[in-house]
Amino acid sequence: MAGSSHGHTPAAWTGVIIAFIGFCAGGAFMVMSQPVGFWASMGVVLLGGVVGAVMRAMGMGQPKSNHPVHQVTGDREPARAQG
Repeated sequence: MAGSSHGHTPAAWTGVIIAFIGFCAGGAFMVMSQPVGFWASMGVVLLGGVVGAVMRAMGMGQPKSNHPVHQVTGDREPARAQG
């Protein structure tokens, strides 16, 4: 999607960075055979998604009107598969 700014928002960056840190920590705890640390890290991964959603709700994410899926390209009928 050339020209799209999808995901380039503070909400997206923050959520992904938090989830990435949790994922990396989870890998380290798995190698160290520490199941409690692993599951705590998986909680951090989920926290990244929650933080991203809350930040988007606060207006720091991309508005739906700018999302490429929600844009209308014209008034013509959609293309149909030939069969």
